[in-house]
Amino acid sequence: MFTLFKENIRIAFNSIKSQLLRTILTVLIIAIGITALVGILSAVTALENTISSDFASMGANTFNLQRYEFNTQRRGGGEREKINPVISYREVKEFEKNYTYPFTQTAISFTGTSRAEVKYESEKTDPEVSVLGVNENFLTNSGLDLENGREFNIFDIRNNNNVAILGSDFAKQEGLFKGANPVGKTISIRGAKFQVIGVLESKGSTFGNNQDLRVLIPIQVARSLFTQPQINYNLSVRVENKEYLEAAQDEAIITFRNIRKLNPVEENNFGIERSDDLINRIFQITSYLNIAAWIISIITIFGSSIALMNIMLVSVTERTREIGVRKALGAKRGTIATQFFMETVIIGQIGGILGIILGILIGIGVSSAADFDFTTPWKAMLWATGITILVAILAGSYPAAKAAKQDPIESLRYE
Repeated sequence: MFTLFKENIRIAFNSIKSQLLRTILTVLIIAIGITALVGILSAVTALENTISSDFASMGANTFNLQRYEFNTQRRGGGEREKINPVISYREVKEFEKNYTYPFTQTAISFTGTSRAEVKYESEKTDPEVSVLGVNENFLTNSGLDLENGREFNIFDIRNNNNVAILGSDFAKQEGLFKGANPVGKTISIRGAKFQVIGVLESKGSTFGNNQDLRVLIPIQVARSLFTQPQINYNLSVRVENKEYLEAAQDEAIITFRNIRKLNPVEENNFGIERSDDLINRIFQITSYLNIAAWIISIITIFGSSIALMNIMLVSVTERTREIGVRKALGAKRGTIATQFFMETVIIGQIGGILGIILGILIGIGVSSAADFDFTTPWKAMLWATGITILVAILAGSYPAAKAAKQDPIESLRYE
């Protein structure tokens, strides 16, 4: 039995070699469909991994008060349907004072500039550094950890100490400090001197925004350096126990509505977002990419299954006399059917393996270019393997049955 099976595989490979060009084209058609499936799913999975790692550190027990909701609708031309006022410094300080929900802590921050130049001795950076003014709770609420040094404490913030915490890019060999430990060094931003007290762990880049090339300084010090009008501040509230998150969020909305003196019938003129809500919305968007990947790959694979069936039907016709000889020598119908079925399976699996390899390479390329966290797409690979087997079964069953049913006498007469 095993010898017969081995012989069928040998015959199948010989037949494939004899029609090499036609086989290569069929393999490529199958590979394109599998490449589309594995490649897109790999890239989407890498995107989801990056988003999860970026937001998971914030925890599911954090929510933000901000100028707009995440899903604010826009009119044609990019104009917003509703213009909300900026969140002012007076409002965030009043919120910090009046919001007294138990077991919560409030972080206040604003971006002074995203094009600062940082100097250290005779060295200086390109003017592409973000400078943020923050309070003592910003690091905890944002899920940021320190690689070296210490966090801001309440005395740094209240005494307006000229201290700073740097992103991890500053500690790199090619950075401002040439690989030396920045803690304890003195840097200059817009002529103001700051002592470095800490360096953040690397967070990478998200959607082109480098999280490691930034400087955090006390909020009042930042306000004295960056005095442009209409500065928008951000509020982040962290609840110790997730069970109280909804109640804490409702209390925050009421508090901020009172600060803005909104009457009961007026809608909120600010946004509120939970970190896990944002993740879910982004995952909802990526789910459409998954659907698109399946549609594209299914259409292509359907075409490849037709091509594969066609090549096997042509092969059966061309080898009619061979089938007659084998039957005359005692080959059974099952043996003939197995021979042609094995050819179909081999072609399908070669196309599947090639498609998986190309799809993974595309996923790695996209992840590297966009700085995503790539992981091996085992689920996509399993689906691809299963699909190629299914395609081979569907495309190979009819030609194999047709070959097995041929009459040996008529087959021997075939020219």
